[in-house]
Amino acid sequence: MEKRTLGTGGLEVSALGLGCMGMSQSYGPNPGDRQDMISLIRTAVERGVTFFDTAEVYGPFVNEELVGEALAPFRGEVVIATKFGFAFDDDGRQTGLSSRPEHIGQVADASLRRLRVDAIDLFYQHRVDPDVPIEDVAGAVGELIRAGKVRHFGLSEAGAQTIRRAHAVQPVTALQSEYSLWTRGPEAEILPTLAELGIGFVPFSPLGKGFLTGTIDQNTAFTGSDIRAGIPRFTEDNRKANQALVDLLATIAAGKGATSAQIALAWLLARQPWIVPIPGTRRVERLAENMGAADVHLSPADLAEIEQATKQIEVVGARYPEHMERMTGL
Repeated sequence: MEKRTLGTGGLEVSALGLGCMGMSQSYGPNPGDRQDMISLIRTAVERGVTFFDTAEVYGPFVNEELVGEALAPFRGEVVIATKFGFAFDDDGRQTGLSSRPEHIGQVADASLRRLRVDAIDLFYQHRVDPDVPIEDVAGAVGELIRAGKVRHFGLSEAGAQTIRRAHAVQPVTALQSEYSLWTRGPEAEILPTLAELGIGFVPFSPLGKGFLTGTIDQNTAFTGSDIRAGIPRFTEDNRKANQALVDLLATIAAGKGATSAQIALAWLLARQPWIVPIPGTRRVERLAENMGAADVHLSPADLAEIEQATKQIEVVGARYPEHMERMTGL
């Protein structure tokens, strides 16, 4: 697979990464066989994926352990990104945000053990902590980089000014935020800021939490353990209203001999050479489909057609419930 570079520090990764969160949480009942998920991650490596995304909060903790075990045979061949920024009680329950410098160091040590690595390739602040100046956060990660425990610093869901302030203290290699054809907020300020500063962009939920694949419609039922059950954009009425975007993708896909998911991912890849989407999946066939997006070419005329068509489509519904939206730095 084609390689791309995130940031100015030479972090080279596959053009498409693999988001591993869903292997442990968020999208309905967890897969019963852990070995199946390990096999899936290793299959991704065999098919050219070198960029894997996890976080201590996924599970919590078990997703890092899963990724660490799965990628143990490939040390030096892959890039693993993980995240800090949450606090937990003694029972492992999330209790809020925490990016205190001493806590960041503790998280790094724990993540190193779970991931079975000597250094964390890319260490993101998962959410901006309003109680800790971003300069202190950047400084703490900078100390970890100098100590050899971390290689690159990243931010997630941070606003333009926060990115600038952090970057002035410790160069930011990548920003991870939600971005897709139905979540285009980063285009106004974030993407120009990243271009100016030489920071890479890693879109999460590049397939709109599955909606852009065309496999979800107004009749789809979500279980209580599926986060989409509580997301405004996924109410039955909003799914019906948003179907126009899925129909557009299906039409374009038919003309390209591709799938809707591949068009959605190819659109992101065509936006900038420093954009690296991280679609997630639990299924080998979906992994193969997603990876195939790297071979789909969208011409300038294709991109102009998509742009013109999407201007006529209003995406309905908030991307998060209000309490989750307040945790972003946007």
